[in-house]
Amino acid sequence: MKLKPNLLAGAALSAIMALSGTVAAEAKTKLKLSHYLPTVHGIHTDFILPWTEEVTACTGGEVEFEIFPAGTQLGNVARQQEQVMAGVVDIAHGLTGIPRGRFPRTSLIDMPFLSDSSAAATYALWSMLPNELAEEYKGLKVLALHAHNPGVIHTASKKVEKMEDLDGLRIRTPSPAVSEMLSFLGASPQGLPPGEVYENLQRGVLDGTVFPWDPVKSFGLNEVLQYHLEAGVYTVSFFFVMNERSFNRLSPEAQACIDKYSGDALVPKFGDWWNKWDVPGRQEAIDAGHEITTLSEEERNRWREALQPMMQNYLEEVKAAGVDNAEEIYKTMQAKVAEYEASH
Repeated sequence: MKLKPNLLAGAALSAIMALSGTVAAEAKTKLKLSHYLPTVHGIHTDFILPWTEEVTACTGGEVEFEIFPAGTQLGNVARQQEQVMAGVVDIAHGLTGIPRGRFPRTSLIDMPFLSDSSAAATYALWSMLPNELAEEYKGLKVLALHAHNPGVIHTASKKVEKMEDLDGLRIRTPSPAVSEMLSFLGASPQGLPPGEVYENLQRGVLDGTVFPWDPVKSFGLNEVLQYHLEAGVYTVSFFFVMNERSFNRLSPEAQACIDKYSGDALVPKFGDWWNKWDVPGRQEAIDAGHEITTLSEEERNRWREALQPMMQNYLEEVKAAGVDNAEEIYKTMQAKVAEYEASH
């Protein structure tokens, strides 16, 4: 049976529309994004989730995201860097110190007494990315580098006020520099992912941990802690990176949207964010009747003096690992932190 011309035209139009719909559907890109924190943490609620929503809206839905947080197959903190390098995930947010040795230059910001705030440390890292730190991010598009507010020493059953109180305590550590700091102060550093700290404190395998205040609440740690020393002597750094091949496969419009909400537009937010994220964890400890102590200035000076050999040793270790200009990078970090603090 022959089709009438108008029916033929209608059928052709329907076929074209169906094909167009198929092409449009195929043009959509779903990117896998992994991080290691629970979905109640500010990193997820204030940073990762809104960032993905902004990029998706900017692209008109061309780019969508599937997020893998803590507790999922791809949410392992020790595998964030290798997963994004291999393209198992397209974007990852992780700790530069886990596993050890992946970002030795960046991790110098973790050295004790280098910065007093997330904002200052983050500024130093981001301003040094194009030159001093670029070597560590080959094959990756860096969307942000940042650091947390000065860390707190949290303990389950022993109050820590001075160096001697740390003697022999098994303290969870997040990075090589912090591990060496704890060792020089007399503690026994234990490398553990954040998600395993609760159980090990509960079982008595750990005596304490170092964290800023924010993960104490998001990981429920106030339930197994009692004492908190606001020492303010270290920070820890993070990366937010994208596989370069994944980025290059996107349309120019989608690439522009990712750029719009990353880098210089994103990095300055971390200081205020971290100030906000720290409040609930600290207040929860107060409400639970915990004892919070601030390191005295006299004791702080003792720690600073005791840690001088540690800082020199750590720089030598980084140099021995192939970073010949470790001391120059460290001095530049000091200068960048001072530059930020002088202008704020």
